[in-house]
Amino acid sequence: MSLTGALSSAISALNSQSQSLAMISDNISNADTTGYKTTSAMFEDLVTASNSATSYTSGGVTVSGRANITQQGLLSATTNATDVAIQGSGFFVTSDATSGGTTSYTRNGAFTTDNNGYLVNNGNYLEGWRTDSQGNIVGNASAASLAPINTQAAATSASPTTKTTIAANLPSDAAVGATFSSSMTVYDSLGTANSIQITWDKTAANTWTATFGNPTLASNSSTTTGTTTSSPVTINFNSDGSLASTSPASPTVTVGSWTDGAAASTITLDLGTSGKTDGLTQYASGEATPSVDVTGINSDGLAFGKLSSVSIGKGGVVDATYSNGETIAIYKIAVATFSDPNGLTAGSDGMYTSTAASGNAVLQTSGTNGAGTIYGSELESSTTDTSGQFSSMISSQQAYSAASQVITTVDKMFQTLIQAVQA
Repeated sequence: MSLTGALSSAISALNSQSQSLAMISDNISNADTTGYKTTSAMFEDLVTASNSATSYTSGGVTVSGRANITQQGLLSATTNATDVAIQGSGFFVTSDATSGGTTSYTRNGAFTTDNNGYLVNNGNYLEGWRTDSQGNIVGNASAASLAPINTQAAATSASPTTKTTIAANLPSDAAVGATFSSSMTVYDSLGTANSIQITWDKTAANTWTATFGNPTLASNSSTTTGTTTSSPVTINFNSDGSLASTSPASPTVTVGSWTDGAAASTITLDLGTSGKTDGLTQYASGEATPSVDVTGINSDGLAFGKLSSVSIGKGGVVDATYSNGETIAIYKIAVATFSDPNGLTAGSDGMYTSTAASGNAVLQTSGTNGAGTIYGSELESSTTDTSGQFSSMISSQQAYSAASQVITTVDKMFQTLIQAVQA
């Protein structure tokens, strides 16, 4: 039976080397596939239980593929603002439907925005957590709050004015009782630009009061848009022209109601630092007719704007930029880690599904608790080393040829045996 055993062993070698070559072929074919992980052929010998000191029964060889899922590929920069890559452990979480779809995991971060605003890759939706404008996750970073990232979730933007900084010189050579005016631009919560007139009254040698009128449309000063409920602000100066104090110490302007239905506004005024000249000052104007010299009135807040672009930054924060110039965070991408990533089942398009061997996914944010760091505008390259694969191919070819020679030799030995019997 040794000839038959040798033949069976050689046939198992041919089969195993054929499968090894198939794995090598796949690896080389995917040398440029984003996020591709190579598969290595793992050979194991087959030993029969009938071997003894005086006889040997061949067993043969078997092969299995080992997916090198945890192997890190090189990160390469791209020009697509929604491309992402992970440096370190973990996978992007995706679903094949916007709600209730099958969950998969991938290292292929080539995501684009579809017609509905979702970030997709080969029909799979990238998932993350909704954030506030500062990038803080709303609620908990749990599987229950995970959702497909929809960039249209915040298609428009507007920010109300909450702070106004005023730098101006109130003329010391103005007569007591003189009155001057200037204006500041503020935005309500709906993004409407309004103008509030400031009236400066000199009440004593080093004392002024500022009163604030009702807001009007910035584009049409004859249209009143709200009601200002603030009390006048008393401003005191030192003898060197620097600001001494204000009353109240932290002045505000409050618009109790807006005619367009916007929320009430409370605007903090920054009039400068006591004892310094970084805000309001009182110096002589040197003019025959003194006037208030405004060097800067700057308010925060933004007008209504439409979504113009989306980008992903380091840490997996999805930023939305609007036509009004505002950029805010809208989502944070989740990273899934596993106790045994190599136990995942591989599918097409670089997608993986969890198994009992891999364990359940543990969701993390970028760079926390062992999870890798997410980088925007980068993609992870294939882990295929072409030169190494060619070396493996040569070894596989030689082993295949050697096994075929064994079959040829066994055939000749069978022919010799048959001829001896026939003689």
